[in-house]
Amino acid sequence: MSQVNLESAREVSQQDLQALGLDDLAYVKPAVTSEGQIVFVVHAANGQIMGSLPSRDSAFAALQQQGLTPLSVH
Repeated sequence: MSQVNLESAREVSQQDLQALGLDDLAYVKPAVTSEGQIVFVVHAANGQIMGSLPSRDSAFAALQQQGLTPLSVH
């Protein structure tokens, strides 16, 4: 098994991530709207915004219903 160092990890392309199955992952990140409300923004593995929901739990549930594995981003 080969080791991955930090420098080589920075060079991973979108195609590399897709080959690893990261199309099945989505990221949930808290954000504040212009009105001051906290929402949880859902991003695809490639960084594209997929939408936002009012709570972390509802974002995770929606992703799981779509067959995606949710991950938190802080």
